Amino acid sequence: MAVDITVMVGGEAGQGVQAMGYVLAKSLARGGYHVFADQDYESRVRGGHNFFRVRVSNRKVAAISDAVNILVALDRESVDLHQKELVGNGAVVFDGEALTGLGGAEVPFPVPLRRLAEESARNRLMANTVALGVVTYLMDYDLGILSRVLEEHFGEGDVGRANVAAAASGYEHARASLRADFAHQLRPVGDRNRMLLTGNEAIALGAIAAGCKFMAAYPMTPATSIMEYMAGKAEDLDLVVVQPEDEISAINMIIGAAFAGARSMTATSGGGFCLMV
Repeated sequence: MAVDITVMVGGEAGQGVQAMGYVLAKSLARGGYHVFADQDYESRVRGGHNFFRVRVSNRKVAAISDAVNILVALDRESVDLHQKELVGNGAVVFDGEALTGLGGAEVPFPVPLRRLAEESARNRLMANTVALGVVTYLMDYDLGILSRVLEEHFGEGDVGRANVAAAASGYEHARASLRADFAHQLRPVGDRNRMLLTGNEAIALGAIAAGCKFMAAYPMTPATSIMEYMAGKAEDLDLVVVQPEDEISAINMIIGAAFAGARSMTATSGGGFCLMV
């Protein structure tokens, strides 16, 4: 039977939306599923609406879905903006103690995310990880896979253990308190090693495979991770990665390197390109 579920995490910058989405996507890939994810964020360090969507299926997927099965709302704006995207039996997970006045059948799963984070991990900032545990229960997925990915992402020290405890508290609260008929039956389908890549990692890998040996770039989101990936492989693959003072210097460097015979590249964001123009 075909399985096709989309989970959306929404909140402000600084609430861990990106980390939560990445950990969820990696956990589902570890269970043998096909995953396609995207994210939307504003150019602010804090504040502004951000979301991360993860589509998971037991068949290949090559695009995102507009229909959302589970919405994790870390703030009220996420409910206001994305509630209309929920399918008929969709669920909204939110902090019932922090976001009051969200009643009705369309928001069936109030969970004390911050309180559970404080009780289990002594850190209310791990409310997003508590929500991951709730989502894992709603999908009837393996908490053990999620726990291992959390340890890999945050390390096996105190921070990693605290995140594992926070996820477990969310899972157990959901099992004791939420309606079981919302479980989506997303059991692991195998232990296949599926590669989970961001678009920027794929760009960097393609450049390396094509023989790129020199990169000059000025870091600006969302292009920075291309440079970071290349720099991380520089020593092993005999690459040269340079961060000059601006994007104009970067383009001049790669032109010079190309004239000298090196396959070269740069990467910038729309903001960086417009600034230099």
